[in-house]
Amino acid sequence: MKNTVALALALAASLAAAQGPSGKKDGKSLEGRYVITSVEKNGEKAPDRKVKDVTVLITKDAIISTDKEKKHLYGANYTLDTGKTPWRIMMVGTTPKKGDKAAGIVALEGDTLKLCYALPGGAVPTKFVAGENQRCIVMRRVKD
Repeated sequence: MKNTVALALALAASLAAAQGPSGKKDGKSLEGRYVITSVEKNGEKAPDRKVKDVTVLITKDAIISTDKEKKHLYGANYTLDTGKTPWRIMMVGTTPKKGDKAAGIVALEGDTLKLCYALPGGAVPTKFVAGENQRCIVMRRVKD
């Protein structure tokens, strides 16, 4: 019985995370400005100094990251599949490498956004932990 209750709670939490803060099941809930709080690549956490002051702007179809001097670091267009939990994301780089593709998963829990994706040669992640040739980024929404 305990296992059934735990499974039901985990499924409810996953569904709530996929629906975003408004409970709506669409990608609009991802839109906003975020600061990166942690990055993991190939199972190892990146040093805090590498991610400090990096901001990420997510629009209805693009992801753009900048450093503390507002220097452009990365850009991609993206599409979401919100019919699955966690949501699936497909990103296509615009800068620095135009056309690079990365498939992954994304979940929004309150003001925390988790994004995990495959690096070249890696498998698409199925959980929010970076395995070999995968990267996971945790971000916190910035209130304007």
